[in-house]
Amino acid sequence: MMRKNKAVMIGAGIANMAAAVYLIQEGHWSGENITFYALDQHGSNDGDTTDSVIDDYWNKNHPLSNTKGYIARGGRMLNYRTYVDLMDLLDRIPSMTEPNMTAAEDTRDFDAKHPTFDKARLLQPGQGILNASKLGFNPADRKLLTQLILMPDDEETKLDNVTIADYFADDPHFFETNFWFMWETTFAFRTRSSAQELRRYMHQMIYEFTQIEHLVGVNRTRYNQYESIMLPLINYLKANGCQIILNRRVTAFEFKDTTMTDEITVTGLQMVNTTTNQKEHVAIDDDTAVIFTNGSITDSATLGDYDTPAPENMDYGAASSLWRQATEHFYNLGNPDKFFADRDASEWVSFTLTTKDHLLLNEITRITTQLPGNALNSFLSTTPITPLDQIDVDMSIVVHHQPHFTSQKPNETVLWGYFLYPRRNSPLFGKPYIELTGKEMLLELIAHLSAVDPGPVNIKEKEDDILASVINNIPVYMPYASALFNNRAKIDRPEVIPEHATNLAFTGEFVEQPYQMIFTEQSAVRSGEIAAYHFAGIPMSHLVDTPRYDRDIKTLLRATKKLFA
Repeated sequence: MMRKNKAVMIGAGIANMAAAVYLIQEGHWSGENITFYALDQHGSNDGDTTDSVIDDYWNKNHPLSNTKGYIARGGRMLNYRTYVDLMDLLDRIPSMTEPNMTAAEDTRDFDAKHPTFDKARLLQPGQGILNASKLGFNPADRKLLTQLILMPDDEETKLDNVTIADYFADDPHFFETNFWFMWETTFAFRTRSSAQELRRYMHQMIYEFTQIEHLVGVNRTRYNQYESIMLPLINYLKANGCQIILNRRVTAFEFKDTTMTDEITVTGLQMVNTTTNQKEHVAIDDDTAVIFTNGSITDSATLGDYDTPAPENMDYGAASSLWRQATEHFYNLGNPDKFFADRDASEWVSFTLTTKDHLLLNEITRITTQLPGNALNSFLSTTPITPLDQIDVDMSIVVHHQPHFTSQKPNETVLWGYFLYPRRNSPLFGKPYIELTGKEMLLELIAHLSAVDPGPVNIKEKEDDILASVINNIPVYMPYASALFNNRAKIDRPEVIPEHATNLAFTGEFVEQPYQMIFTEQSAVRSGEIAAYHFAGIPMSHLVDTPRYDRDIKTLLRATKKLFA
């Protein structure tokens, strides 16, 4: 055990905040001994008014002409059955909006009152709402999926550097199943993503098989993730004396000189104050742990506005650049290029729309036959749009239960949508989605809704009124949104506590943990929990117990039944 009494956190996302909560509550540390350095306060769990994010690090050089409305670059679906560490964490801190409730009780209370039942998961022109309970498998699909589900943990390296497309190379039919259309848009997998990660999801989400078409069992926070998860964490940590220092980009680790690469000890950090551009140095003594979130899916993200597309930012990313600098010194810290040098496999574009009345919301409710808060609606193309010459999902939208922000006015609506493949051409404008303005993305959405509208009055007839209701629509380009799924080998992600490290831990979505699946609040929190227990000298046997549904006979039988239905 490498017990410490102080910690420096690089990055202020949920993983490091979780680490700090566990250090305070389980390690009995004083919060005053924990300091965070971060670019800004809006990490991957974001959500805020547009005007509060425009001076964040990645946005400063791209001024917006319209700063009204709200922005949430994405959203998270939760799942209590699997997200055991997240719920443990949220049970330790008070809700920000609900008096006398923990953040976990708040989420459970909201969900109990608003259970998810998605009636319009897939929509297609000429068909309207598809019967997505028919997953659409043929025998080859079933065989290959079954092999993934049955592959034991100790064999998963067989899928090193194998993409999902490689795995199903002899079975292109798989990519035309309702199952794939739902799976890729629920979790943001692409054909070039890692088959190894798909296997992990199959194992941990096996019970979703029987309910994926309705997203039953999906839990959501009362408001956006920032107000329901991050602010409670920030408020708690600040109340306990933690320092959160923003506008800092850590650019390099200084390591102790060792003759062999058999000791990894951080002795100092070089950073830049992004407000003044002054260089700063922080010395790290023997009593201090350095807990580093080594990659971020929202790094280098840029915003557009109603009349401007989101510009491309070619920066390799702040977290990943620092990770790369560490790997230049030691060879067991993973390979950041696998995740961050292949934008083509990881980029997507999203948009956040704010309107001043509920006209569009009511139209979507009518077309999809479901109330806001249930929805992840994905629109299928009718013509082939993939490299394999197959149909695919063009765009998806998520319509939240309203209000999605605590400061929203009663008549305002906020929803978001995304394009998983931003280089595909927009059917309406004939240019790539990445080049669309906020207004064009809204027109694209109306066109998609119009094509599946059962009538009698088509939404297209209300287009002028919908446009008149717009407060803002913010397109966001995220070059690394799916980077955590990029094709890789197991060794390409560092361990939370790398071998030979005396005071360095890695956290977040780019670390290797047994059985955990990334892109979940669960894996991020658990990585922080492991780092905290390590440096506080708490045995790992005290970690929250992870359920294994892939070993539960009843769950497997239900999944099998669905697989062969």
